[in-house]
Amino acid sequence: MENLKADLVRHYRWLRQYGINDSHSGNASVRDGDTVWVTPTGCCADLLEPDHLVRCHIDGTLGERASLDAPLHIQVYQRNPKARAVLHSHGAHTVALTLNGQDYLPPDFEGQLYFPRVPVITIPYSHYVAEAPHKVAEVLAEYPITVVRGHGVYACAETLNLAYKWTCSLELSAQTTHIARLAGTL
Repeated sequence: MENLKADLVRHYRWLRQYGINDSHSGNASVRDGDTVWVTPTGCCADLLEPDHLVRCHIDGTLGERASLDAPLHIQVYQRNPKARAVLHSHGAHTVALTLNGQDYLPPDFEGQLYFPRVPVITIPYSHYVAEAPHKVAEVLAEYPITVVRGHGVYACAETLNLAYKWTCSLELSAQTTHIARLAGTL
């Protein structure tokens, strides 16, 4: 279990290190049986250690100081039994390209290969805490990745590395789309 927790911290730090999150944004979790390890609320990716992770339970019981999104992570695991990792990030290109609320259709080869359609969910800010867990979990039961309009990306997978791959691949696709539009080739 300690290796799993260390792996979660490493992947969460990479989201910060490679500019997909700022110092205190996003959150992450891994599932180990009935235990869900979640990043604490307000944590700094640069300072996070494995012993800072918060233990939650698949039944919805939250540990003290669990991320505000912990209920969302748990609902993803409940609806998608194959999922073992959930990453939430704020890739600027992805968020910017989906502000129109339309699903994102990657024009690049890898984007089309991995996710020909990325659902975009619109949730009013004032309803986020109440609506996001159900809405995001519902989409992630069918898709590996989704975007909450104006907010950020949620990816789930059987491993942390695969959820990280989906997150990075989507952000690179969004960057490619942005550059192609500037170049007038799209």
